[in-house]
Amino acid sequence: MPRLCKPAMNAPEHVITVEETLEFAARAHAGKPQLALALRLIQNTGVNKRHIVQPIEKTLRHPGFEERNRIYEAESKKRTPQVVEQALANAELKARDIDAIIYVSCTGFLMPSLTAWLINTLGFRPDTRQIPIAQLGCAAGGAAINRAHDFCLAHPGSNVLIVSCELCSLCYQPDADDIGSLLSDGLFGDAVAAAVVRGSGGIGIDLERNASYLIPGTEDWISYAVKDTGFHFQLDRRVPGTMEPLAPVLRELAKDHSWDVGKLDFYLIHAGGPRILDDLAKFLEVDREVFRHSWSTLREYGNIASAVVLEAARRLFDEGALASGATGLIAGFGPGITAEMALGTWAVDGVPQTFV
Repeated sequence: MPRLCKPAMNAPEHVITVEETLEFAARAHAGKPQLALALRLIQNTGVNKRHIVQPIEKTLRHPGFEERNRIYEAESKKRTPQVVEQALANAELKARDIDAIIYVSCTGFLMPSLTAWLINTLGFRPDTRQIPIAQLGCAAGGAAINRAHDFCLAHPGSNVLIVSCELCSLCYQPDADDIGSLLSDGLFGDAVAAAVVRGSGGIGIDLERNASYLIPGTEDWISYAVKDTGFHFQLDRRVPGTMEPLAPVLRELAKDHSWDVGKLDFYLIHAGGPRILDDLAKFLEVDREVFRHSWSTLREYGNIASAVVLEAARRLFDEGALASGATGLIAGFGPGITAEMALGTWAVDGVPQTFV
């Protein structure tokens, strides 16, 4: 059965605290009528700090779309090898053992995909399949896990590497002052993460079932407007309320697998913001503490888009408290509005009871 092994994650060295974010926002948008509301929303995100690829002084300037995409290319090539090598080590595999690479990112654009550079640079086989996913936003972390699951089922014994590179700070638009933009300026952070789904063996989460669901009529609720200055993030005020229609979908997925979604042993949920997590806990009728790995990721790194579920999973592995057979849910949410969901069981080959 395909098994998700321990992910690796790296956050850039430049840090901005919530206090600094509030100060910069107040200065940059002084006198704007929506500023007071935006500052309150930023304070309520639950984010203590975020990591960004450039010093804040450079981040706040806009050198043009071309230069920003050049920075994206340089930074992605600088930062992905470390997490890829760690993810391979966690899975006890070498680059030559990988049969497909799924690369997810919504914060820059390269053609060919970074998968080609990874294959040429890090020793992957020339026949490694390339599966770039660019337009699922925050849902792409869950989608990558699900597509890796599907690939391993279609090609038994295969191993799939997932790489997520989200440099959200490169999408900052100094002139955007609507509430959605101001809130996102205080919510999103940068990170690179990677994980391996093994076709067999290893230690981790056996992927048993996956599903996708799109809430009808919501395709413009999360989107990019692509302009001369690059990607302009657009966020509808109705997005935080989407857990109410999605919770029954998650419940039904578990029920179809003969599980009770409210009685699982672990939950790896996309940390889109505090209301997303609070509402999902409410509608699934679980204690908000079951999302502790998502809450910790949000506090320490902000919303790191597709990398969230991988970082939450890494924290689960580090916690080291699961017995073999423990059941869990993985869920990512993003543009569409799309949910990518998976059910899995903690499994250890040849190691009794718990992962250490």
